[in-house]
Amino acid sequence: MAEIIQRDGTWTFDGETLRLVPGRDKNVSLLRKSLGELAVPLSALAGIAFEQGKKSGRLRLRLRDGADPLLQAAGGKLGDAADPYQLTVESDRYGVAEYVVDEVRNALLIEQVPSATCDGYLLPGPSVPLSVSAGDGTASFDGEHIRLEWNWKTEEAKSAAGTRSLALSEVAAVEWQPAVGLENGYLRFTVRHAPTKAPPKYDPNSVELWGFKKDPLMALVAAAVQARLPHPAAASAEAPDSPLALAKQPAPTPAVPAEDDHDALLRRLRELGDLHQAGILTDEEFTAAKQAVLKRL
Repeated sequence: MAEIIQRDGTWTFDGETLRLVPGRDKNVSLLRKSLGELAVPLSALAGIAFEQGKKSGRLRLRLRDGADPLLQAAGGKLGDAADPYQLTVESDRYGVAEYVVDEVRNALLIEQVPSATCDGYLLPGPSVPLSVSAGDGTASFDGEHIRLEWNWKTEEAKSAAGTRSLALSEVAAVEWQPAVGLENGYLRFTVRHAPTKAPPKYDPNSVELWGFKKDPLMALVAAAVQARLPHPAAASAEAPDSPLALAKQPAPTPAVPAEDDHDALLRRLRELGDLHQAGILTDEEFTAAKQAVLKRL
């Protein structure tokens, strides 16, 4: 077992799972404290690194794309302080940090963990029920319904309709954007069959954020919802114009002789092989697409 204990938090690795516990120091971000302990399976890791500095260093985890709904919802916009996959290391613990890195890297090599994008979430996301008040409203999520309540700072055009309640089945996507400079941030829910281009200030499906202390907590609401929406990899694989979806489409009535149709299918098989070799199609997509073509021969 490898373990490093710091004021910023504690990381413990048992060969299969890396447990990340935020510290109680006043400098630990509110988001990390609210998120609590994380159990990261080895299969979700893409890498680990340790960066040394004169006074302190930093351990950084790199997760596989699509493994964590929080990172998916945040879209790379979490600051270093709020990132639960970083740990500040004091200079007298550099040796321990390097030992943790070696143990995790060796385990990744032994288990041959792939670095490819995940087709399903490997972490559960923040626990529910969850409620956060920030900006011009309060966002609550119980696992099935999203509730948006407004405060006195909300624009009248948005608050006039009263409290907003959305069933998870109505939500097509969720997006969190922190405030940057003079640009306000937001937590936005895209509702099926009711798209809107209204700015968050007037959008009844959005909470506008102004860059205050609790704003990052809205990313937890976004992550909890994201964890229960279809995984992006699965959704893209079934997109109408994806290679897999195209291969699944029924063959049109041939308007050419059978020999020509046979040659066209053989050419299609060669094209699929080229796409697979180039890395555009995954092994699963290539196999499914190839079987679909072979059925038409």
